[in-house]
Amino acid sequence: MEVRGLHLLSGLPRTVTIKGSEIRESMSEPLSVIVDAVKRTLEQTPPELAADIIDRGIMLAGGGALLRGIDTLISHETGIVTHVAADPLSCVVLGTGRALENFKQLDRVFSDGTGV
Repeated sequence: MEVRGLHLLSGLPRTVTIKGSEIRESMSEPLSVIVDAVKRTLEQTPPELAADIIDRGIMLAGGGALLRGIDTLISHETGIVTHVAADPLSCVVLGTGRALENFKQLDRVFSDGTGV
């Protein structure tokens, strides 16, 4: 693939050809950090929620979910089926909107019982 941008040293526009293997190599460390974060989160998840995750799988949302193969990588590393949301870019915003629409109901869930 040809990529265009400014050359950092000269400041002039430049076109370079990059290979898929170069992109994969450059992404290996950030992907490893993501997988480690998923594993740590699963380790800290309460048993009743962990059972649901094992039954239903992990759902990926947001822009990172669009990385080709990230669902397969996470599934392979965790042993848990991993899905990508139908519209990963919009589902986070839509879910936040629904939470705000139902804020009073959610407040009861997060409240400490004092009504504050």
